[in-house]
Amino acid sequence: MNKPKIAILIPIHNGLHFTIKCLEYLSLHIDQLGDDARNFKIIVIDDGSTDGSRAWISANYPETILLEGDGNLWWSGGINAGTRHAVDNLGCEFVLWWNNDIHTDGDYFRNLLLVAGENAPTTIVGSKIFFADQPDVIWSMGGIFDTRSGRKYTIGMHQKDAEQFNRLTLADWLPGMGTLIHRSVFEKIGYVNATEFPQYHGDSDFTFRAKLTGYRILVSPSLKIWNDKSNSGLHHYNSFRLLLKSLTDIKSNNNVGKDVLFYRKYSTSPMAYIALIHKYIYYIGGFFKWKILSLAGFKKIIPNRNK
Repeated sequence: MNKPKIAILIPIHNGLHFTIKCLEYLSLHIDQLGDDARNFKIIVIDDGSTDGSRAWISANYPETILLEGDGNLWWSGGINAGTRHAVDNLGCEFVLWWNNDIHTDGDYFRNLLLVAGENAPTTIVGSKIFFADQPDVIWSMGGIFDTRSGRKYTIGMHQKDAEQFNRLTLADWLPGMGTLIHRSVFEKIGYVNATEFPQYHGDSDFTFRAKLTGYRILVSPSLKIWNDKSNSGLHHYNSFRLLLKSLTDIKSNNNVGKDVLFYRKYSTSPMAYIALIHKYIYYIGGFFKWKILSLAGFKKIIPNRNK
C-alpha cells in the first residue's frame, strides 16, 4: 500500500534555540523510519526572524524547505504559505501542523502514517499533548465549544494521564500542533483565516469551521507530543502594563477582541457571552488577587521571560 506524503509545517519567528532542538528531534525520529522517511517533507516558514534562524537552518539542515515572510504572516499566514507550497509544489496529501517548541517520542511518525492510512480524508486527526515540564499531565486532547452556553475548553487540561485519555476522542476543534489535515479539507473550506485570526484562534476557528462543514475531529492517543508552554503567548508577569497589553495584543491568547469575534461567528445564543465574561473576570481578578496576596508575603511563580 502506498503511504501518503506528509508535509510538516513549522512557523517560526526567532526562538532559534527551540528550532535547533525541534529539527534535531524531527531528524532523529524520521530517519528511524528507513524508507518511510521519504514520505515526510519538513517546511519551516520563517516569518522575519532576526536571530540567524534562516542561516542556521540552511547550513545545518539544507534538505529542509525554508519559506520566508517579512514578519507579517504570523501563525495563520505562515501555515497558509506552507500549506500552499506543500499542496501545489510538492504534491503532499497531508499537512501536519507543528511548532518549534514541541517534541515527541520515537513512535510518533510511524503511528502517524498508520493513522493517515486508517482514516478517511474527511477526518482531521489531532495529537495527545502533554506539558513538557509535567510529562504525565495532559495539556490537550482536543477542544470543545458549546455554541449555546459559550463554554470553550480543552479536554483533559491539567489532568494526569489515565485510561480515559487512552481512547480515540471526538472533539469540536484542535490546537495548532500535531494536527493532521488532508489537502481536500483546504480545497473545500478554504485556508486558515489569517485576516481575522492571524495568531490565536486561527487553529480553533479552522478546525471548528471544518466540523460545522461535516468533517470529523478526532484525537488519537497514539500520537503523543510534549509542549514547552514557556514559549507561548504574551504573559503579564504580574505587571499592570503587560496585563493591559495582553487584552489587546495580537500575541496574546487573552485578546478580548479576537475572543469576541470568535463568539460572534459561532455562538448561537446571547447566553454564550456569559462564559466569555467569566473568563476575563477570572483572568483579571486573578491578577489583582495575587497583587493583594503579595502584600501579605505570598509569591506566585512567574514564568521565565528569558527562557
